[in-house]
Amino acid sequence: MRPVLVFDGDCGFCTTCVRFVERRLRTKAKIIAWQFADLDELGVTQARAEYELLWVEERGVFGGAQAVARLLIDAGLPWSALGLLLRVPPVRWLVHGFYRVVADNRGRLPGGTPACALPADRRPLQR
Repeated sequence: MRPVLVFDGDCGFCTTCVRFVERRLRTKAKIIAWQFADLDELGVTQARAEYELLWVEERGVFGGAQAVARLLIDAGLPWSALGLLLRVPPVRWLVHGFYRVVADNRGRLPGGTPACALPADRRPLQR
């Protein structure tokens, strides 16, 4: 099974980050916005997909900072070295905290929009 990277396609900050990944990293993953993904088939809920970036592979579903780590490992050198570092405590704990701060404030970051801070059911249609 090819890994899948699931992101929030309604969030400008998330979309900007994914565009960077598509331009700079050699990942085998399929990259898809959760709004267009078959979440049931992937084994994830909409609530989790709204909450964090997801990396779905045969071994399971990884979210947040660990999804980033898996993505970097999949991208090969030099990125994989950073991805492996992100999985080691105490770096793992620090990166998790940093990820949560960024994710919780993504509407205030460059590329973010006020809609990024809203739950999906309250966002204006941006298509």
